[in-house]
Amino acid sequence: MKDKKYYTSGEFASKAHVSIRTIRFYDKKNLLHPSSYKEGGARLYSDEDFARLSQILLLKYLGFSLDEIREMTIASADSQLLLQNLNVQKRLVEERIEQMQAMTDAIDRTTDAIERQQQVDWSSMLNLIHLSVMEQSFKTQYQNDANITARIRLHRDFSVNKTGWFPWMMDKCDIKDGMRILEVGCGSGAFWTENMDKLPDNIEVVLSDISEGMIRDVRRSIGNDIRFSFRQIDCESIPFNDEEFDLVIANHVLFYCKNLKKSVSECQRVLKKDGIFECSTYGARHMKEITNLVQEFNPDIVLAAEELYDKFGLENGMAILQDFFTEINMVRFEDAIEISVAEPLISYILSCHGNQNLKLLDRYKDFKEFVEKKTADGFHITKDAGIFLCKK
Repeated sequence: MKDKKYYTSGEFASKAHVSIRTIRFYDKKNLLHPSSYKEGGARLYSDEDFARLSQILLLKYLGFSLDEIREMTIASADSQLLLQNLNVQKRLVEERIEQMQAMTDAIDRTTDAIERQQQVDWSSMLNLIHLSVMEQSFKTQYQNDANITARIRLHRDFSVNKTGWFPWMMDKCDIKDGMRILEVGCGSGAFWTENMDKLPDNIEVVLSDISEGMIRDVRRSIGNDIRFSFRQIDCESIPFNDEEFDLVIANHVLFYCKNLKKSVSECQRVLKKDGIFECSTYGARHMKEITNLVQEFNPDIVLAAEELYDKFGLENGMAILQDFFTEINMVRFEDAIEISVAEPLISYILSCHGNQNLKLLDRYKDFKEFVEKKTADGFHITKDAGIFLCKK
């Protein structure tokens, strides 16, 4: 058997393209200790130490603090922890890119105003920057299924009601053999992937979303199931004939529509006579504890540019739908979230389409410690969601 190879501090530093001072600093910070010592006390490092150093240097390059790196390398066997941290860091990097783009746009607008010898309205310009950042954050939300998946994960893993939102909603839809179904704003397709064993063999389902990235991701999730087809569709202009579908589903979608009444009208139009429109939404109490949590940390944080339930919620949805349907039934889903770990809650917060990532960019470590303290003894989150079942 070959003797284990060791490197001196100088050889080890040269191999990794760092200074000896860096190697000693990581030793002092309990990140990387030498595997052995010479008789005189000189440090000796192994190839296993080099692999650990490579991990430290990569994580440092990706923007993690030394405390975070220590936590992740100590628990290096926990791939889920590492994955969660990498996903969080990726979202912060994306937010910094969005911030830089907003700054570039603001410089261009201001420069243009000066070059045209116009007086610059600094207050209006600042408000325009804020709106641009919020709009850009919303656009990037739905380029793919990453943010939706983070939100679904919090509900799936920590909800009190073990039935689960998607199985519960499936039972309310009452899907039967031979039905033709359209889902608008299908997102990640989790409604279907979590209910595959309940679906009849002889159905036709069209999954649609306004985002090309979403359609790509859901197509990958569903696979080659001949019951499903996929379309990029704006639900304000559905490209199907009148009365084509037995069931149309809009799961947490309508409050995002710019022209809400036009979208509902389109969904009603493509329904067959006696067909069902199933649409879900939130109430005013939904997840309020999370808003309170982030605003306790920083009162300037806004998790959404507007309260979605004000546009279409459990409180006002009936009145909106009555213009299009005569028979409407609202059913609430009784549930709550109980959580005692920070990472899934942080991932949920970072997935929202407000200004939180911009506000947390330079204070993420403090925020993480804040959430860890808040969740250590358990954290309760109210859920207030439900569906409207509308018959044509």
